[in-house]
This record gives sequence, structure tokens and C-alpha cells, in this order.
Amino acid sequence: MQHAVGAPLPPPHRPGHGPVGGPHHAPQPGGPVPPPPIPPAPPGPRTPPAHPAQGWAAPGPDQQPAPPSREVTGHFRLPPGGLVPVPAQPVEPGTGTATLAVLLIGPAGAGKTTVAKLWAARRRVPTAHVSLDDVREWVRSGFADPQAGWNDQSEAQYRLARRTCGFAARNFLANGISCILDDAVFPDRPVIGLGGWKRHVGPGLLPVVLLPGLEIVLERNAARSGNRRLSDEEVARIHGRMAGWYGSGLPIIDNSTYDVETTARVLDDVLARALASPPSW
Repeated sequence: MQHAVGAPLPPPHRPGHGPVGGPHHAPQPGGPVPPPPIPPAPPGPRTPPAHPAQGWAAPGPDQQPAPPSREVTGHFRLPPGGLVPVPAQPVEPGTGTATLAVLLIGPAGAGKTTVAKLWAARRRVPTAHVSLDDVREWVRSGFADPQAGWNDQSEAQYRLARRTCGFAARNFLANGISCILDDAVFPDRPVIGLGGWKRHVGPGLLPVVLLPGLEIVLERNAARSGNRRLSDEEVARIHGRMAGWYGSGLPIIDNSTYDVETTARVLDDVLARALASPPSW
């Protein structure tokens, strides 16, 4: 249909007379914009629109658009302010969370195994305890008992047990687990004693000597049973040889008047100082 120039525009299409905004019925500039047609409601109950007069349903609470922000990267909102400070680390006494290898030296009856177990159990990080006597007693048939006399077979079993303990310690350390070993190492046998442990475990091994008085060692040895209980003469002989550690430069703990918990705490303090200033041995 044609209209004369200057004639009034025809009225807008009413519902039922074709879709508004189609290619042949675009609304003219300046004219009223009618709302789009309301689609038929699906069967079933339906929530009435928030604005029935306009024919639009209000968005729900979970549909509200978030206000624009200048500090947004993707979908993650950046924290306000400057750099996030690094949290302060508490200063812990003793060895803290350090991964270390310890060799606890002492005569029979010094309390090495008991102290080592408690020290390992009280640490907040994984720590293993490896006892030379426990490993040596893995040998059941053909076991060479030192109480029957020292011979080549018992010497060979001790050497094998030390190497086995060293392998275990290196395996623990390689997996981030600290390790404490205990052995009656004599200062007058450096090649198979302290030197052997250094070869088996590594130069980072921290040796500490646990050496109470002879009367304490004799008393504790008397409370032992089985093949770990030695004669008083043998205990006195071993204790005398252990006295050679004095003047060696290794840290020595005299736990004659300490209980097990106190000894374990003193051991941790000694090891902390050894970490700060490793002894030369």
C-alpha cells in the first residue's frame, strides 16, 4: 500500500496481524514499540510473572547479574589491596621439621633403644627408628650370640646388620623420612664403627653418645632378659671402652639422672645445635 507524503502513518499492527519486527513490518522510527507477543504457557501450574502489565517475568535471585568489577580475571575475583603477605613461620625449639639421620651411640644398658623410640615418636614429622640389635636378630637359624664368645661369625653378622641398617636409613631419607639408629660403637675401632656408619648412611649422619655412669648401666642391664643381658664384667669392659669418646668432639649426654622423656628432650636440643654447627668426625 502506498501513502501520500506527509500523510499520518498507519496504526501499528495489533496482535493477530503479523509479527512485529519482521522483515516487512519493522517499527518506524519515533513510533511506539509494542512488547513482544507472550508465548503460550506450558501445561501445569505456572508462577505468575512479577510484572503482568509488561508481560516479562522478573529474574530470580540466582539470575541477578553481578556488578561489574575492574579487578576480575576470568571468573576469579582478585583480592583487594596490594600483595598478599607471607604468613610468619613459628620458631620451634629443637630440630623442628628437619629431615636428619642420627646415630645414637652407647654401651649396653645406656637406654639407647628406649630413648630413640621416644624421640622418633614425639617428632611432628615422620621419623623411623632402626635398632642394630633388632636387625641382627632377624637371623634365626645359625644366629651367632655374642654371649657365647666373639668370633668371625658374630663379627660377620654385625657387619651385615650395620649395612642393612644403612640401606634402610638411606631409603627412609630418600623418601623424606628422618631416621635414628642405635649401636654400641667403640671409639677404638673407627674403621668398622663410626667410619662404617658414615659409609653406609652418608656424611650427613649426626652421631651422639649416650653415656651414663657405670652403676646406672649395670642396674639397667640387670633388668634385661634373653641374649641382650650381658655379664657385669662385659658391661664394665664395654663402658670403659666407651669412655674413649670423651675428647673426640662428639656430643655426649650423661643421662644418669635423667628419665626417658628428659633424655629425649636433651637429645633433640643437642641435635639442633649439631644441625647449626655439625661436628667434625
